[in-house]
Amino acid sequence: MSDSTQGPSDRAQLLQQTQQRYDALAAQGLALDMTRGKPCTEQLALANALLGSVNADDCVLEDGTDVRNYPGRVDGIGPARALFAEFLEVAQDEVMVGGNSSLSMMHGVFRDLTLHGAGPDALPYCRHQRTRVLCPVPGYDRHFTICEYFGLEMIPVPMDDNGPLMDVVEKLVAEDPDIRAMWCVPKYSNPTGITYSDEVIARLAQMQTAAPDFRIFFDNAYAVHHLYPRQDTLSPILPTFKAAGNADRALIFGSTSKISFAGGGVCALGASRDNIAWFSTLTKTSMIGPDQINQLRHVRFFGDMQGIERHMQAHAEIIAPKFEAVSAGLTQALDGLDIARWTVPNGGYFMSLTTPEGTAKRIVALAAEAGVKLTPAGATHPGGHDPLDSTIRIAPTVPPIEDVVRATELLGVCVKLAWLTQ
Repeated sequence: MSDSTQGPSDRAQLLQQTQQRYDALAAQGLALDMTRGKPCTEQLALANALLGSVNADDCVLEDGTDVRNYPGRVDGIGPARALFAEFLEVAQDEVMVGGNSSLSMMHGVFRDLTLHGAGPDALPYCRHQRTRVLCPVPGYDRHFTICEYFGLEMIPVPMDDNGPLMDVVEKLVAEDPDIRAMWCVPKYSNPTGITYSDEVIARLAQMQTAAPDFRIFFDNAYAVHHLYPRQDTLSPILPTFKAAGNADRALIFGSTSKISFAGGGVCALGASRDNIAWFSTLTKTSMIGPDQINQLRHVRFFGDMQGIERHMQAHAEIIAPKFEAVSAGLTQALDGLDIARWTVPNGGYFMSLTTPEGTAKRIVALAAEAGVKLTPAGATHPGGHDPLDSTIRIAPTVPPIEDVVRATELLGVCVKLAWLTQ
């Protein structure tokens, strides 16, 4: 990115024009919240029929299980395990289906690792002097919050369009036995929207680690969240790790939180049989079992993966125009100025805006003062600290498209204003 203005007088004139436009937008009394990547009301309505997909007359499964009663197992009902096995590209006995939140499931697995270790013969994290976790950046702030909660040291790892920089990752995990875990959002990554390349997945599976109990948390939250027919493809994770002889290394999480209802979906963990057995044993100490009725609702509503994919096409028709509006709006607002760049993903829920160094916090503050709330600058990095102060996460899914257009114009104006007043 470079300064493309011609001279001091041009810059002064541009500053005056930009300030005037900012003042005019602020005077409109905008009140828009784009802080989180949530489904909009129209998306939620797509799954309304799910609420009536199970009734009092069909609560018994083919094997005789009455889903209204206490669960017979903690890893979910058979039909839900079959559906999520296909979703996560694992075998049915390599999946555990839980409640409505994959974040809660990931938190629970970290809790188990902290208190009990990665297996019967592994030392719990709490017995080590320290445990370090690799965090590709920019990344998901709630992952970082989990690490902070358990007192785990986070190590930022840079990314490019293929995923985390593997030369960096491989060197770190080979040399440091305290590095025992890594976060990954492998498809339509939060917030950049990139998908890990086949090579990155293969190298993550094959790499040598100093910690024998090293685990990768694959938060595959956006596995089916395509915006266009030109969808990204991701190498099947667990089969790749099996082929490399490191099946226990991969923990794959997914959910329907942005497919059905964010407050009433279903989550799942895909992992090796040994991992599923271990975490199931630990889970039995805290619960009798998950919400079987809700799991059955989802099975009845979607039927199979084809049903999920058809459903997601309807989601794309609602939100893809909003992503396009952001890209078009930034292009127009920053026309002729090589001062920012942004991602144009094929799926997921976010776009990432890279601004001139030292301006992201100022841009977010300017937008808030004018009525548009954005994710706090720095949230994409551990500890809320972006060393370059240049990354802003854009979440365009909730507002109506006309509001997305107005918010994007304001955002572009704020980028220019922050840059011009550095």
